[in-house]
Amino acid sequence: MKLFFHPQDGRMGDIIPFYEDGVFKLFYLGFGWTTISTTDQLHFTEPSRTGIYGGTGSVIHVDGTYHMFYCKFTFRPYMRQYVCHAVSSDMKEWKELPEETFQPDGDIYEMSDWRDPHVIWNEEEQCWWMLLAAQQRGPTMRKGCVGLCKSHDLHHWDICPPLYAPTTNQSAHECPDIFRWGDWWYLTYSVYTDRFETIYRMAKSPSGPWITPKVDTFDTRCFYAAKHGTDGNKHFMYGWNPRREKNLWHFNPEKYEGMDYNTWDWGGTMIVHQLIQQEDGTLTVRPPEAVDNALTFPRPVEFTPLLGAWEIQENSARVESPAGYACLLMNRVPECCKLEMDISCEDDPREFGIALQVDADFAMGYYLIFEPARNRIQYKTGLRMYEDGGKMFPYEVEQERPFVFEKGKKHHVRVFVQDSILLLYVDDTVALGTRMFDRKGYRFGLFASDGTASFSGIRLMTDPD
Repeated sequence: MKLFFHPQDGRMGDIIPFYEDGVFKLFYLGFGWTTISTTDQLHFTEPSRTGIYGGTGSVIHVDGTYHMFYCKFTFRPYMRQYVCHAVSSDMKEWKELPEETFQPDGDIYEMSDWRDPHVIWNEEEQCWWMLLAAQQRGPTMRKGCVGLCKSHDLHHWDICPPLYAPTTNQSAHECPDIFRWGDWWYLTYSVYTDRFETIYRMAKSPSGPWITPKVDTFDTRCFYAAKHGTDGNKHFMYGWNPRREKNLWHFNPEKYEGMDYNTWDWGGTMIVHQLIQQEDGTLTVRPPEAVDNALTFPRPVEFTPLLGAWEIQENSARVESPAGYACLLMNRVPECCKLEMDISCEDDPREFGIALQVDADFAMGYYLIFEPARNRIQYKTGLRMYEDGGKMFPYEVEQERPFVFEKGKKHHVRVFVQDSILLLYVDDTVALGTRMFDRKGYRFGLFASDGTASFSGIRLMTDPD
């Protein structure tokens, strides 16, 4: 069983969802534009190549014709980006329309960025809108924006002022998307300077003004270039968790041969989050139902206390450790599994959480650390917990997600593992995705420091052997 899709013939880049007749058809960047299909976000057809080569875009169906908008690049004598158009009657054979290729105007927008076209019908204006990853001309480098073009026939486009230009980011706002859900409009895009995440904004109109929610992301930097897909009932965001094949900045010490501190690379494995709309319009995420229920074989839960006075009952563990660190070992980490439990803090522990790929030393490994005082969940790797690691990294946090803990409340936690992928969900509101490359075959663990923590209803689910 695989929970997260990765093509056998290479890495998976930006995903472009298209829904029709009960099927999500997902285009992605691999060997050109490639397609897979799914009805449940878990089972996928074999990849099929379209014959179109270029960057991210969108697909729409109008009056019996499928329209693909995408981008291409030139690199000599300088880099330029172009919006391109192709059409098809069956989504199998595509005809490119090179005469419709166009660049930015050089007046409203810089010539450097003009990609990822996303086309929708704007009912209010009775015309087509095209959103673009662009840079608005301006006096500083903070020119990243969501560009806008308009058309009445999908073939001739007028270049308009940006839909959203907050003068915040140095990078173009990549893979822009816009969709309506009830009374709210949502604008999503990804940035790779200042932050490295997929971000969203919300408004009551497709023209804005755009509101920045308190938590404006869906996941960590390990969920990038995400775009929206819906069947009209359920809403999903499709992004990718990157590989780490290169050591471009030489963060790894010479004596370290692993991959955990390599550069985050472009493309990887697809991650699908199901969106939940809260009463105030903000968006949270949970696992798709089919992924959540994919693993059906329960493993007996094992506990081996190492430090602290643990109270162990069937499928639960509690510890009071007011002035020190307490930890225990659990089962070995399967290659594909779901670990599920309720966690709660009865006082104000400094930290508590779940460890992966640890042994009896309880040092090297991977740690999901819940920090109530800081209202966050932190991910930390064991290499940072000894002297040489401390010399390497001038920062405190590798990955983190905001989360407000309520004292005494049980928070529901799901941890999914597939090979090197680690994906955490808490309370169907917060996701934290990352990678674990270098340690395999070790154990899960639980820990708490300077306080009391409870872990109950623990279930470890896998496929049958």
